[in-house]
Amino acid sequence: MSTVDPVTPVLTKRWLSPRSWSIQTYEQLEGYTAVRKALAATPEQIVQVVKDSGLRGRGGAGFPSGLKWSFMPPNEDKPHYLVINADEGEPGTCKDIPLMMADPHSLIEGCIIASYAMRSHHCFIYVRGEVIHCIRRLNQAVAEAKAAGYLGKDILGSGFDLEITVHAGAGAYICGEETALLDSLEGRRGQPRLKPPFPAAAGLYAAPTTVNNVETIASVPFIINGGAEWFRKMGTEKSPGPKIYSISGHVEKPGQYEAPLGTTLRQLLDMAGGMKDGIPLKFWTPGGSSTPMFTAEHLDVPLDFEGAVEAGSILGTTAVMVFNETVSVPWAVMKWTQFYKHESCGKCTPCREGTYWLTQILERMVDGNGTEEDIDTLLDVCDNVLGRSFCALGDGAVSPIQSGIKYFRDEFLALCQKNREKNRKPALAGAN
Repeated sequence: MSTVDPVTPVLTKRWLSPRSWSIQTYEQLEGYTAVRKALAATPEQIVQVVKDSGLRGRGGAGFPSGLKWSFMPPNEDKPHYLVINADEGEPGTCKDIPLMMADPHSLIEGCIIASYAMRSHHCFIYVRGEVIHCIRRLNQAVAEAKAAGYLGKDILGSGFDLEITVHAGAGAYICGEETALLDSLEGRRGQPRLKPPFPAAAGLYAAPTTVNNVETIASVPFIINGGAEWFRKMGTEKSPGPKIYSISGHVEKPGQYEAPLGTTLRQLLDMAGGMKDGIPLKFWTPGGSSTPMFTAEHLDVPLDFEGAVEAGSILGTTAVMVFNETVSVPWAVMKWTQFYKHESCGKCTPCREGTYWLTQILERMVDGNGTEEDIDTLLDVCDNVLGRSFCALGDGAVSPIQSGIKYFRDEFLALCQKNREKNRKPALAGAN
């Protein structure tokens, strides 16, 4: 475990300050000090510090951020773009929007430093269209930063120019996939692109682009101020740093909890006041609905990028959804699958058709009209979607089904049993 007290806030330290979203509060609490340090260094030095810190993408994949930044070409034949993925739409995921609401300037300062490191002069923040309050707050923060000389031409006399555009999406979950996001940002229908070319070579407007998550970029000013060694003191060796865990569902105090990477659900439940009304835990997701579910046996799995994978799931966005013993697993799996069917962009056949058929079968089973063969059919359809769809939405859609059947097959069988009994009764009545 971490050598740092798990309750020492880093990313969330300003959240409870009065008017935490204003530039005045931000500047009183070390705000915009990291950008001065960064602009005095070279872009290569900034990339190296981020590499040394071990910061990994907080949007789900956990790719090393410094390495991703280094993929940007050193020349400026074409404009370079930094795009922030703030299209938070995964069921259970709710860390980026509170961060932008409570502390938007930490994201903006991170954007300035990251843009400088990647020689980008235009940054786009792509925000989920439904969160109007969040978009307004970001726009206000950008205006404040510009008025104070942190954005625009010749920032703080460094000779570096940067503009930030806040762009509202149109409410499509698929636009959380980085290449679909870029298509949407260009004004086209949000659908994933074929890779290669990767965004670092040809992204937004066919120019070199880096797409990063909100929490990843908001961590950067702290790394510049505290240094790579300080950042590595938190979390684990391969997954360093603090993380915002979003805990929802059947707990006494749902909300955002900052803790070092590698914290377990047992520890998070202690922070969240335990299970609601004392009803025992049945199943939970470590990182939103697209991550294979865990059960009460997994209470002590370290929630970092390696620990979650070793236990058979992935860390995702650390959206910890907690379900107690009153919840039917087939019903929960059905609700998630309905979401994926609705949000499939329809570009590829496995996902478009697969999510449709999976929803049909699950709805029939939950209504009490399923058969045992349906369980095998579900798994067969999952096999035809997993790894065969154009982007990760297909993989995410089958995760709850495969893990649900793996741990709770008896519940799916019980629904089929109900159907058999229902069909047997009229036959017996006729015999009399």
